[in-house]
Amino acid sequence: MTALRTEEVDDLLTVLAELNDKDTIFALLEDLFTVREIRETSQRLSVARLLAEKTPYSTIEKKTGASATTIARVSKCLNKGTGGYAAALYVLWRAE
Repeated sequence: MTALRTEEVDDLLTVLAELNDKDTIFALLEDLFTVREIRETSQRLSVARLLAEKTPYSTIEKKTGASATTIARVSKCLNKGTGGYAAALYVLWRAE
């Protein structure tokens, strides 16, 4: 467990794990985060999907508007992170 994993974070995780309605989850995101934070977080997930599909960085930059730094950070997490992006991508691909 990292220093980030606090009781408050666990509360958030409990809430997110229990919500199963997209509109309710979106309402929570709107209350918790700024528009910019929601867009940036969503953008990172799009970048992860494109990286997993072996899309070149230059194409990802054009397609998503993400900076090379953001793409590199997502790539690092996707390849050497804790598995969060892989789990999220599995959910997305399963839903297609």
